[in-house]
Amino acid sequence: MANTAPVAFGALAVPITTLATVTGLPLHDLAAMVGRQTPVLALFVPMALVGIIGGWRGVRETLPATIACGVTFAVAQYAVANFFSAPLTDIVASLLSALAVVVAVRRRSKEENTDSRAEVLRAYAPYAIIIAVFALAQVPAIKDALTSVTVTFNWPGLHLATVGGKPSTLPVFKFDWLDAAGSLLIIAGLVTVPVIRIRPGAALRTYGGTYRQLATAIVTVMAVLALAYVMNASGQTTTLGTWMANAGGLFALLSPVLGWLGVAVTGSDTSSNSLFGALQVTAAQHAGLSPTLMAAANSSGGVLGKMISPQNLAIAAGAVGMAGREGDLFRRVFLWSLILLAVMCLLVFLQSTPVLAWMVV
Repeated sequence: MANTAPVAFGALAVPITTLATVTGLPLHDLAAMVGRQTPVLALFVPMALVGIIGGWRGVRETLPATIACGVTFAVAQYAVANFFSAPLTDIVASLLSALAVVVAVRRRSKEENTDSRAEVLRAYAPYAIIIAVFALAQVPAIKDALTSVTVTFNWPGLHLATVGGKPSTLPVFKFDWLDAAGSLLIIAGLVTVPVIRIRPGAALRTYGGTYRQLATAIVTVMAVLALAYVMNASGQTTTLGTWMANAGGLFALLSPVLGWLGVAVTGSDTSSNSLFGALQVTAAQHAGLSPTLMAAANSSGGVLGKMISPQNLAIAAGAVGMAGREGDLFRRVFLWSLILLAVMCLLVFLQSTPVLAWMVV
């Protein structure tokens, strides 16, 4: 349940960067648009979590903390996504909301903190370093230096044309050696090693273990991106998008549902954006809607499919010692998924009309 509002900007905003890649829309515009949708979910998720566990009594008893958590996360997510850096959106929002909860709870609790200031600073150091590295990467001079080593080339033997007969940009491959979010994260990790006093050998073993842990996910994402590439290059995405555009303005109501279904099936907002991102843009163009709004709606709707995805339910159940009881978890969250999806569909529809058109990038 908690893994909803943050999903679109998770893993350093990989779902958003993937969406920008497959749609050709500006990364900043997509991040800003999603940052004007998912914060609405963040407002209610803390209270919903407490409600599932403690009922209405629990909600009443923790109201100050849940309000502080939801409002802080929502405001921070909106602000960072729109005015700072998409990859840092969830990191900043999470840290600030955690701080807000600590402050809210401390005012009602007389318990003393048993952790020393040095321990607290050491625990937060990795996050502070990540924020600092990504912030420095936005400085024009540094950004230019990072992008100077970017390699762009036409993929050998691949020649594609658009519907209009012009050369397609799909065969153009761009490799960001240093400017990519993953590269910056590795740099932040190298800086973190001496700060938190980890031996190089232990750091390398941890790095290798992380790759082994993510091996299946890496292959899955690569395969889904390859499928999306074939669908886009063969015209399948354009055909489906043109057909769905027959819904006209009502397509805005269906747009988040596509993302929701995509994540529910694949378990990944990145995969859903890869499969349906270009379709959303095509349908929006033929229906007279904002392509940025519809593409963002795919990602924002997708976050609500995360909680009912079989893959994620299996991981969650295994992590808390409930293996084999995925059905119990599904029954507890399915209704919430539908309720929040309805809220997102209504929000996107209103954003496609003059009522909330001022929110569209």
